[in-house]
Amino acid sequence: MTEVKEEKILILDFGSQYTQIIARRVRESHVYCEIHPYNWPLSEIKKFAPKGLIFSGGPSSVTDPGAPIVSEEIYALNLPILGICYGMQLITHQLGGEVGSAREREYGPAYMRILKKEPLFSGIEEESIRVWMSHGDRIDGIPEGFEILGESDNSPIAAMGNLDRKIFGLQFHPEVVHTPQGRLILENFIFKVCKCKPLWTMKSFVETTIAEMREKVGSDEVICALSGGVDSSVVAVLLHQAIGKRLHCIFVNNGLLRKGESEQVLRVFRDHFDMDLHYVDASDTFLTALKGVVDPEQKRKIIGNLFIDIFEKKASEFSNATFLAQGTLYPDVIESVSFKGPSATIKTHHNVGGLPEKMKLKLLEPLRELFKDEVRLVGRELGLPEEIIMRHPFPGPGLAIRCLGEVDPDKLEVLREADAIVMEEMVVSGWHDRVWQAFAVLLPVYTVGVMGDERTYEQVIAVRIVESVDAMTADWAKVPHEVLGKMSTRIINEVKGVNRVVYDISSKPPSTIEWE
Repeated sequence: MTEVKEEKILILDFGSQYTQIIARRVRESHVYCEIHPYNWPLSEIKKFAPKGLIFSGGPSSVTDPGAPIVSEEIYALNLPILGICYGMQLITHQLGGEVGSAREREYGPAYMRILKKEPLFSGIEEESIRVWMSHGDRIDGIPEGFEILGESDNSPIAAMGNLDRKIFGLQFHPEVVHTPQGRLILENFIFKVCKCKPLWTMKSFVETTIAEMREKVGSDEVICALSGGVDSSVVAVLLHQAIGKRLHCIFVNNGLLRKGESEQVLRVFRDHFDMDLHYVDASDTFLTALKGVVDPEQKRKIIGNLFIDIFEKKASEFSNATFLAQGTLYPDVIESVSFKGPSATIKTHHNVGGLPEKMKLKLLEPLRELFKDEVRLVGRELGLPEEIIMRHPFPGPGLAIRCLGEVDPDKLEVLREADAIVMEEMVVSGWHDRVWQAFAVLLPVYTVGVMGDERTYEQVIAVRIVESVDAMTADWAKVPHEVLGKMSTRIINEVKGVNRVVYDISSKPPSTIEWE
């Protein structure tokens, strides 16, 4: 991806909760970027050759002993720099300005008066804009050569810049949605200051990645664990376009899938895409192993270990395969790198825990540069159907951890039917694509009810629908009562053995998204 990646921004991370959002905003503007720890070696920065640097925010105070700082040689690279919150304070501290404690800690919305529009605030008509603050320190004196570009009531220096050196600082967070003009401000830095071109598109990613995979694999063969989820599906189609029938996809049905899921995977990938797809129905093996098991952690271990054994046995049939393809995404890579320094390892268990080491295969991770929303865009470029692209996250252990208590075929059937109704109503109501995840949970609880003139004593279904960006935090979705009401009515009327439906209104934290 030569030309595309020549137009790139480097984000140095100081531990902000918003660092990934900065990267997403840059990528949404069709410019490639990467996140690395604040102490990434200068030699690596030079090799990366960015057209500009962004210093993220962070929880530290630059006046604290041991506070994270960058090498002062970075400022001698003559690269444009944008410091956000802590990043601005660091620039001030290192270039001779003055940082002090704010009279009042500022967390939340504020209004900043723009004192100079060029170049960061170019195109903004208002003289005062709403911004999102999150800081305890503030700038009391700007470094020599800088000028004040914006001010707020609590931050007399809310934005500053040295236009000759192209170094800027923002006390607020332009990357969050609570700063409505934030995207324009970031784009002014990317395009007006750094002079980047918007070349990072998913079309260019597909073209170059297919070429790269073709070259990397050569005449070898690749094994891919296909689950039907977004990530593994995009990996499979991408590699299929690169190497055709030398890609061997293995789909293991563990008997814990949602209604119609195995048929959907076979229809899409074997029939539509004409892939070399090998279907292993191991339902009985998994359900036998889970008999009598109640503890959720034990369920996960049994399912994970069994999957590895079954997958490895099937994969051994492809003796010419030298690569294992996985759907590792960029957040998986970032999570493995502490802002306090490079991590020793990048996690390799995104899809198939333990397999690379056991199977002696080289890893192939064509999506490791992408965020989830970019993966969905790649899926569309590759012609994947929307039913796959917009599929909600589904846990590896499947319905086993949504069927609380012991798992058996009868309970799974009840749960499948209830879950199918939840998903159908989400689609019909238009809510499916507005939330992160929606599903049903079968509780190990029986309640009294009345159907017709008869007393019933049947099971309870909990409906869980959450909104989230990255699943690190989540809030319960405020789905209209009429939608929830229809789900409840249909489940009780159509699913034999259920007489009560409840809605989960807990957030993460303190709860988790899944129940087990």
